[in-house]
Amino acid sequence: MNGTIEVTARQWEAFLAGLYERGERLERRVAGENYPPEETVDAYVLSGHAEALRSAEVDGDVWGTLADLEEEAGDEEEAWARIVAFYLERGCVRVRVVDAPEPEEWVLEEALARRLGLTAGI
Repeated sequence: MNGTIEVTARQWEAFLAGLYERGERLERRVAGENYPPEETVDAYVLSGHAEALRSAEVDGDVWGTLADLEEEAGDEEEAWARIVAFYLERGCVRVRVVDAPEPEEWVLEEALARRLGLTAGI
């Protein structure tokens, strides 16, 4: 899969609540299992696993990411478009929260998105 997955804010929050992090690995929670509080995943924890992001909750440093890619842009919208294009060309997946009051988009490796159930729909 190569492209964009669109979710609502409610789906996004439920998705985050359904994850846990053990060591350096993100996984989906299994119903009926107990997880220690330190394994809880929020947007900040997820940001450590994302290739790039644009979020009101977590600073994704769009300009820093663009500089890392050795690209230039005239404004933040163009910068984000260049970042997304770069990662999509490399097989990543963009997750867009369609009803967020501010832009909420995440770029994840396809293997991670698949393992977390994003490519099957949440």
